[in-house]
Amino acid sequence: MSNISSFLLSAALCFSNIERRHVASPSVIIIGGGFAGIAAARALQDASFQVILLESRDRVGGRVHTDYSFSFPVDLGASWLHGVCKENPLAHVIGRLGLPLYRTVVTTRCYMTTIWREDSGIFFNTACYALFDMDGNQVPQELVSKVGEDFESILEETDKIRQENSEDMSVFRAISMVFERRPDLRLEGLAHKVLQWYLCRMEGWFASDADTISLKGWDQAKKSIPWPENLAKPRNYKIQEAAARHALRRTPRILSNKEEELRPGGHGLMIRGYRPVINTLAKGLDIRLSHRVTKIARRYNGVKVTVEGGSTFTADAAIVTVPLGVLKSKYIKFEPRLPEWKEAAIADLGVGIENKIILHFEKVFWPNVEFLGVVAETSYGCSYFLNLHKATSHAVLVYMPAGQLARDIEKMSDEAAANFAFMQLRKILPGASAPHLVSRWGTDVNSLGSYSYDKVGKPHELYERLRIPVDNLFFAGEATSINYPGSVHGAYSTGIMAAEDCRMRVLERYGELNLFQPVMGEDTPVSVPLLISRM
Repeated sequence: MSNISSFLLSAALCFSNIERRHVASPSVIIIGGGFAGIAAARALQDASFQVILLESRDRVGGRVHTDYSFSFPVDLGASWLHGVCKENPLAHVIGRLGLPLYRTVVTTRCYMTTIWREDSGIFFNTACYALFDMDGNQVPQELVSKVGEDFESILEETDKIRQENSEDMSVFRAISMVFERRPDLRLEGLAHKVLQWYLCRMEGWFASDADTISLKGWDQAKKSIPWPENLAKPRNYKIQEAAARHALRRTPRILSNKEEELRPGGHGLMIRGYRPVINTLAKGLDIRLSHRVTKIARRYNGVKVTVEGGSTFTADAAIVTVPLGVLKSKYIKFEPRLPEWKEAAIADLGVGIENKIILHFEKVFWPNVEFLGVVAETSYGCSYFLNLHKATSHAVLVYMPAGQLARDIEKMSDEAAANFAFMQLRKILPGASAPHLVSRWGTDVNSLGSYSYDKVGKPHELYERLRIPVDNLFFAGEATSINYPGSVHGAYSTGIMAAEDCRMRVLERYGELNLFQPVMGEDTPVSVPLLISRM
């Protein structure tokens, strides 16, 4: 009888497992429909999970937003693929879709050559920028290149200061100290103004001002990151630790010509915008638009998510991919509260602002270069215009303010903001006027910032702390990427990573760990040069 009972019990358990697989598949709620959320949803749905994605906007993409108001695509948010190489997982997706990229490799010196590679669908170009003073006179290219070399030397000196001081300081303070100890590097007159333009572009990369950017953290991911005490290491920690050591290859710094030649990747501008990519990844997913999450309650046996209006959704787990600025606002209530170390990571990571003012002209009447710039006495007074005509054949310039300047411009109306951009442009091109589009990532309640950066005195490991799961709650997004913060492929990679962590955790509970194949592999570092906006 005992053997028969055991057989019946085994059969019942087997039948129960089979029934559950068909009736109650593992379920997950994805919060946020940007690249991280869409990537996580795609991976889990492909792994036979029941997936619901809740997005507060009336569209997918998040801080990736391709606009068609001018009858052709223009990205108001992210527009670059940083690291155009086979190791970049997002580059593989874009390549499979056959989308062309306008490839730029930018250094502190400029060359004027353009090559079309028919076999790859990539435009290769190293023509860079033309700078002008406030009176509209072009700065001699020899001076631009010479100051670029000086800026590299200054940054090398700041690295020495970093090694000599145990306490952190701002990049701006470190540069001031360099001038104190190396008066020969101090520049005057027009050269000083060109140096401020280089600093302006560095601030654009971090979407923040130099006096708020961490000297210790601005080019991190060079070495192994110490793990916080009293925190359980994730399953793939060793892989990530190795990736962090290897990530010197993608350190975001100003590259010399020789360094740039040796590094794979470079920057690829999405000629047709990012919308085709996000729409393809989102195809077939259960996406609920205009569903703003207000509360996430986690329990041992699942999560309960509440949206505006009171509707609720339940699942085995949830993946939170909302922007760092939204987490900082505490609009979403967590029940119970997140651990102190998680709340500290949210509070201590910086979130910067960089915006775009898109100017569409009837015809091109500016130099045939990648970027136009106006130099000034301070980085705040400098201007930066991206020339989209070289990439798209459309007569479009994009004014890109960052940091405090971006915050000040967001206080203006769209018309006033566009007039401000035209005022800067008229210093180069008198009489400029055109239809315009204006982004407002800092005051947009769905983003409250453009992308993350390292604040003074705060450890770079905060990105990883933000990524670490809390029970059955997982986190993804550019601000959880210790190697690629502030980038689209960083968001995409963390979405895949969170999906895998979630899949493993949920299937452990279901007792079906071997039911599906893993949905991701090792997160391979990618080369990411500087001097291009991450937007």
